[in-house]
Amino acid sequence: MDVVSDVLRVSGVRGALGARIEAGRNWAMRIVDYPGAALHAVTSGGAWLSVPGGEPLELAAGDVVLVPALTPHTLGSAPGAEAGACDQDAAARAREAGAAIVLGDAPPRTRIVTMHYDCDHTVRTQVLDALPTPVHVRADQGASGVDDTVRLFGRELARPQLATTAVLNSLVDIMLVQLLRVWLPSRPDLHRGTWLGMLDDPIVHRALQHIHAAPALPWTTETLAAATSVSRATLTRRFPAAIGQGPAAYLAQWRMDLAAARLRTTREPVEAIAAQVGYGSVPAFSRAFTRAHGSSPGRYRAAG
Repeated sequence: MDVVSDVLRVSGVRGALGARIEAGRNWAMRIVDYPGAALHAVTSGGAWLSVPGGEPLELAAGDVVLVPALTPHTLGSAPGAEAGACDQDAAARAREAGAAIVLGDAPPRTRIVTMHYDCDHTVRTQVLDALPTPVHVRADQGASGVDDTVRLFGRELARPQLATTAVLNSLVDIMLVQLLRVWLPSRPDLHRGTWLGMLDDPIVHRALQHIHAAPALPWTTETLAAATSVSRATLTRRFPAAIGQGPAAYLAQWRMDLAAARLRTTREPVEAIAAQVGYGSVPAFSRAFTRAHGSSPGRYRAAG
């Protein structure tokens, strides 16, 4: 069981290609209102990213940076570069047509592809919300997967061919996974205490694999410890240290997240969904779901 892929699926993470930027000298672009998290991939040249309260980040060709949702930031030719007046209508037309937004003086030297990633924020087990601001993967980190994907973006945009749109849409999803593959192992201190902390604890990781593979089983700390080949005391101690909550709390949270995804994306009866997440009683399931999501299963489905 691939736990990270399972969480990406259940939390409804979806990506979309955003703006393409071609910039010369003396330019800046303020980014305030955008859907979900923003990922910027520098396909050529260089730029600086500034986030309020943080040190400016220098971005080189092949670099990728992910900025979490609702985080205003600025891309520019230098730290503190002033964003000039922008023709919003022209920018909107360029995005709709798949054309580049051209900024700055002189011929373009820097090319950036922006992607957006959003999810179902009612799901509590998340990947995007567990990441700090910003996540920067440099081309020189030996991240061949990231580097190859950025190059593919550059080639497809420079020389559109048959089904280029389909290729770009697929690359958007691949880009997020490649970034996670490189960054997560490199900074365990920044995601310890979230569910992503299981990546640095093989015992907790194995326990979560069991839960995700069979969420309907009547797991207890004892049976989960036995399946993971450790003592109950070991599992009880290591779970909170790795992911910030105990086995029972995580199991309850994941079951409700899984139920929310099925209510949102299927027409299965509530009785069937309750059974799939380990509840033999629909009233007991409805009470647990209402506590977790603030509305009954029926109202949640109707609202979604």
